[in-house]
Amino acid sequence: MAPRSDSQTLTTGSGVSDGSDQSSIDPMFHLLRILPFSILRPPRLRLKIPSFTLPSPMTVYALILLTYFLVVSGFVYDVIVEPPGIGSTQDPITGTVRPVVFMSGRVNGQYIIEGLSSGFMFVLGGIGIVMLDLALDKNRAKSVKASYATAGISSVVIAYVMSMLFIRIKIPGYLH
Repeated sequence: MAPRSDSQTLTTGSGVSDGSDQSSIDPMFHLLRILPFSILRPPRLRLKIPSFTLPSPMTVYALILLTYFLVVSGFVYDVIVEPPGIGSTQDPITGTVRPVVFMSGRVNGQYIIEGLSSGFMFVLGGIGIVMLDLALDKNRAKSVKASYATAGISSVVIAYVMSMLFIRIKIPGYLH
């Protein structure tokens, strides 16, 4: 037979009490239950339910875009591993030290600037796609649609070309 729930036990009146009756034999329980409320009175609280307004769609889009930028730029990796901002290498001929932005040949490592610049290129490509979508709106003027289309296409092309350049710097001999 299945066990009864608490609501069935209370409605039938058999067995367990709900604690509101005076059947407890502990005198301290009675004192602590009655004494404070005979002297003190609980205050009347006039609390308002907080009203939350939804953020605007542009605010949500900006937060999602910022989160996307942080994720694809390797922010978590940068926090955990704490790599240097940029690297340096010594020129074998002159002996001068040159700054290096990309860890060439290491796929599983990055400098901070390398991750941020790659993440910016990915975000630039995403914004370009959004601009291309805005160029298809029928309620806009023709010149605005042309501006959105031009900016969107150029953003996507720049992001693609720069990302491929970053890959060629990062992994020499890739895609040749």
